[in-house]
Amino acid sequence: MLLAKRKLRIETERMTLRPPIHSDFRPWVALRSASIDHLTPWEPSWSVDHLSRKAFTNRVYWAQRSIGSGSALPLFLVRRKDEMLMGAITLDNIRRGPAQAGTLGYWTGEQFARQGYMREAILSVVHFAFTRLDLSRIEAACLPENVPSRGLLETCGFKYEGVAQSYLQIDGRWRTHVLYAALRMDRRGRTDAG
Repeated sequence: MLLAKRKLRIETERMTLRPPIHSDFRPWVALRSASIDHLTPWEPSWSVDHLSRKAFTNRVYWAQRSIGSGSALPLFLVRRKDEMLMGAITLDNIRRGPAQAGTLGYWTGEQFARQGYMREAILSVVHFAFTRLDLSRIEAACLPENVPSRGLLETCGFKYEGVAQSYLQIDGRWRTHVLYAALRMDRRGRTDAG
């Protein structure tokens, strides 16, 4: 499904989820900078120019191309009451054909953590993916010690599926991740592994 022909917005109870735009640069840099200690243990190492205008411009263009081609859905979390940028969520690696699947990734600024914003965003994006994009499976992975993220995925209906050795480079080294998935037509029973 190509989404470029219309303005993509997902409305949640408290937020608008929308693609990044050029005018988000300063708020994005401020949020990422203020949250560096909160984010870097869980993310790939930041490039030297991570917070540069050029890198952000490339991010905006990548988002536009990805949405247009249907390969990803990169969205910023914007609180409606004050237009505050709070984080981002991306449904990436969208696969069509027999898979009908995508991979979910997300981050939130430290000052907005543990207030239910990301839960609201995940539930809305998963609903959008299942009902509007006709996906069947949404996958997510996180570090085993990231207890808040694991709990968040579980409260959003994701179920533990296993472990992927050396799955991603996080904070400069290859790290094993735990894998979760949400299925549109979930026939699996409760999983207590992990």
